Amino acid sequence: MHHYQPQDILIERGEENAPVVRRVLQRLPQLPVRLVDRGSRPSTESLVDPFGAGKKTLLFTRNRSRFLEHCPAGTPGLVCCNYLVVSLISNCPMDCSYCFLQDYLANNPLLTVYTNVDDLLGELAAVVDRQPWKQFRIGTGELSDSLALDPLLGFSAELVPFFAQRDNVLLELKTKTDCVEGLLELDPQGRTVVSWTITPAEITEAEEHGTASFAERLDAARQVERAGYRLGFHFDPLIEYPDWQAGYGRTIERLFSAIDPRHVAWLSLGSLRLTPALRATMRRRFPHTRLLSGEQVRCADGKWRTFQPRRVKMYRTLSRWLRRAAPSVPVYMCMETAPVWEKVFGQAPGCDKDLAHTILSPSLTDPATIDAP
Repeated sequence: MHHYQPQDILIERGEENAPVVRRVLQRLPQLPVRLVDRGSRPSTESLVDPFGAGKKTLLFTRNRSRFLEHCPAGTPGLVCCNYLVVSLISNCPMDCSYCFLQDYLANNPLLTVYTNVDDLLGELAAVVDRQPWKQFRIGTGELSDSLALDPLLGFSAELVPFFAQRDNVLLELKTKTDCVEGLLELDPQGRTVVSWTITPAEITEAEEHGTASFAERLDAARQVERAGYRLGFHFDPLIEYPDWQAGYGRTIERLFSAIDPRHVAWLSLGSLRLTPALRATMRRRFPHTRLLSGEQVRCADGKWRTFQPRRVKMYRTLSRWLRRAAPSVPVYMCMETAPVWEKVFGQAPGCDKDLAHTILSPSLTDPATIDAP
């Protein structure tokens, strides 16, 4: 895949000597650099595609609020897995047609990097070290791809050793890239899971613009598997299209012909889910997308999903195939209701701690030890 390079760099005054800024300026000495005052941003509103334009500028600033947050998937009415997130980057250099960031970051689209990594690590240490009896699962892939900028920023070299020293927390790095080179010389001590979004190759090519191909993702997964990392795979979003059964069947067969299921920590399923604003943005930015042509309905949380009987059929089909390929690996759904869980798996988790325990097992022995901070 083509690795990202911005067109220009903005640095908030006072952050010029942050280690991550110095690393990037060393690696991209040819790019124009401007210092900006705190809160000052160039306007992209008059541009034809403000969100796309925002990806071309790299802004360095400090995060002045709390880093650790509960995953927004924990919406009332939906089954929650007690997942926590931290964000060192806001926005993504790639451009998937269905990406929720097009709506979520519509008013703040600059590709933003937070410089105060030490503050993040200090905040994490204060939470997880204070509660050694609890187990935490924390991801960095909520507001950006976890690894797309790693060749430039090198954040993995700071995060992986931090988690490797702690027995009560797992780091998940979610990606659609093959940018794993920075991970290969690190020792994760079993505390980092590198996970990929998986879609059939024809969907990747048509809808996941600028990402690594399925073959490239698979090759990257094999590299980190050999380097001692555990793996995760997210079939999320599931895309309904005329030949979806053949497409997903081929994909799962190729995946587990290359990957040892004993090294897979978890597998997830999730339906395509779109806010009304995101649907409007997709029509404008990706007029040829096929993702809006399926039978979708508006659900209780306001998001449009594939008609429930159709997505239950997809969940049942894929969960059956995944469990046949990897019988001991936990399979769970993201942002679904308890009734849908019951239709797919025969039962819904009793509570979020039960689901978190299932996903983290066998790392945990007591679900009472799983909790939010």
